[in-house]
Amino acid sequence: MAVAISAIPLATAAPDTSVQNKQNFSSDVIYQIVTDRFLDGNASNNPTGAAYDATCSNMKLYCGGDWQGIVNKINDDYFSNMGVTALWISQPVENIFAVVNYSGVNITSYHGYWARDYKKTNPAFGSMADFENLIAAAHAKGIKVVIDFAPNHTSPAMETNTAFADNGRLYNNGALIGGYTNDTAGYFHHNGGTNFSSLENGIYKNMYDLADFNLQNPTIDGYMKDAIKLWLDKGIDGIRVDAVKHMPLGWQKNWMAAINDYKPVFTFGEWFLGANEVDAANHQFANESGMSLLDFRFGQKVRQVFRDGSDTMYGLDSMISGTQTAYEEVNDQVTFIDNHDMDRFQVDGANGRKLEQAIAFTLTSRGVPAIYYGTEQYMTGNGDPNNRKRMTSFSTTTTAYNVIKKLAPLRKSNPAIAYGTTQQKWINNDVYVYERKFGNNVAVVAINRNSTTAASIAGLTTSLPAGTYADALGGTLNGNSLTVGSGGAASTFNLAAGGVAVWQYTAAATTPTIGHVGPMMAKAGNTITIDGRGFGATKGTVYFGTTAVTGANITSWEDTQIQAVVPAVAAGKYAVKVRTSSAVDSNVVNNVDVLTGQQVSVRFIVNNATTNLGENLYLVGSVSELGNWDAAKAIGPMFNQIITSYPTWYYDVSVPAGTAIQFKFIKKNGSTVTWESGANHTFTTPTSGTGTTIVNWQP
Repeated sequence: MAVAISAIPLATAAPDTSVQNKQNFSSDVIYQIVTDRFLDGNASNNPTGAAYDATCSNMKLYCGGDWQGIVNKINDDYFSNMGVTALWISQPVENIFAVVNYSGVNITSYHGYWARDYKKTNPAFGSMADFENLIAAAHAKGIKVVIDFAPNHTSPAMETNTAFADNGRLYNNGALIGGYTNDTAGYFHHNGGTNFSSLENGIYKNMYDLADFNLQNPTIDGYMKDAIKLWLDKGIDGIRVDAVKHMPLGWQKNWMAAINDYKPVFTFGEWFLGANEVDAANHQFANESGMSLLDFRFGQKVRQVFRDGSDTMYGLDSMISGTQTAYEEVNDQVTFIDNHDMDRFQVDGANGRKLEQAIAFTLTSRGVPAIYYGTEQYMTGNGDPNNRKRMTSFSTTTTAYNVIKKLAPLRKSNPAIAYGTTQQKWINNDVYVYERKFGNNVAVVAINRNSTTAASIAGLTTSLPAGTYADALGGTLNGNSLTVGSGGAASTFNLAAGGVAVWQYTAAATTPTIGHVGPMMAKAGNTITIDGRGFGATKGTVYFGTTAVTGANITSWEDTQIQAVVPAVAAGKYAVKVRTSSAVDSNVVNNVDVLTGQQVSVRFIVNNATTNLGENLYLVGSVSELGNWDAAKAIGPMFNQIITSYPTWYYDVSVPAGTAIQFKFIKKNGSTVTWESGANHTFTTPTSGTGTTIVNWQP
């Protein structure tokens, strides 16, 4: 950690509650592992026959990596010495065993995304005892474990050929539930493959040839809730949800409500965005579903600026400011520069400095940084499966490894990096100087992507107190110290070609400041965790709007963390603040979503709702989950192409269970709203499972 050379006081690092606090990953660094490609720790569990290639020359086959291999690297401190505090592993559930032949190429389920039984382990990765050992080994080192989970689909299937692959079959701890062909119970969608032309098309049609779950089916809904509880009971600390763009938002919100009511953990989904793609539906999902997202907008822009040179630092700054506005909880979005679905960041034959700069930017930016396995070893590879090669080295001396090692711990020791706001301080096409600030804590980062020309930085003003600050990277990326005078004015300095410097200041909190609240979606009686600084050692008060939580309903109160029970307030989004025992108020964190109660997924269908060009149909009703009759908060736009056809519309919505609700449909065209006539529709939602209500439009 860099310190001020002059006599400026530094705060003691906050206690490490990383494994205990399963809702907040802001101070963590995640390391993503494709389990089969990391390390073979137990050769006895390797598949036999055509499914396995010991040389990994055919990267569509299993190569032998397993949970014991991960445990081995946990125990030799490969992760801890790098500063990694969370591991994201491949989906651990049992996958199909078939070797599938596509156009003469044998392909297996080594990636973990072709599930057949969500309540058993993939034996190629290990037994349930091996999984439990992985959790125990990680927690012993203060490392969290995140599992990949894919409730969207099972495995490849053909409607007309039951012998192809495993026919998408789903099992319940060994007992067959059903397969894709002759699916009389309606466990799967049978609408053909998606062409990705619309959100609806991607949700209700198969992604490629994968058997797509009908999540509105009560058996599947209950199965997915039970299955994830099994893994929560094993002690996992987080969930990465595959393909959230391809499942109904309403069902996912209902599923997340069940998780938060059981054992809440940090959960983030995959919603792929291409370069320069900005999608309002993506923001809506992050703000309404109860889970965060992999921040593809961040990742794609970092690749454009540092890897490809197709955008400038102005584009990077625009992305930072744009996402700050779009996401209600931007610090919960998971940032990255590459992953298993993208070309690796490092290009064959390229200098490593671009990668090192991208890592430094990611580790010092807002959000939860995730490093793809082997990035620290400069692994290359374009496209699947070349971006999923076997781990090439476990060197701890690479520059990339040591950049992570130096910067990752700052996310725990300096709350400005974990929770702070971001402000651009100096910029041109190649240079970006930005400041992270949280209370009195400050970090200033300077990056010069120009590989041949140093930059003279003059007129820089920061929030750093007067003093001289060492580069937290220790000159690893050619950074130097920074001298700051009164008012935060920095002396003119040169930033080396390709240089990166990080200067920081930490101080004891003088006022209570909230950095994170989680989960951001809960119901009365659930417990939320508030992280920050300066709360003091004596219980004070937590406010949901104007409703005070005190006494026994505050279950834990420390200077850096509070746990409080959500009060019995009317459902809706609330501002949360903390008042200390000495009556000092914190900042306010907005948009904590208090639900009406336990949730179920209901499909709303309306017939004969004709629209004019530019109009869309929305749903609004008597509970918070339906907008409380506020047209601006109505649910939609509704769909009308696949499950039903225009002028019949439908939408799957998370609503309170066992509740008599009233609702209507409205037509929107920009700011023009046309309400349905007649009396309110009424429906009593099921107490569990899923439901459907069908009504006619009232002209």
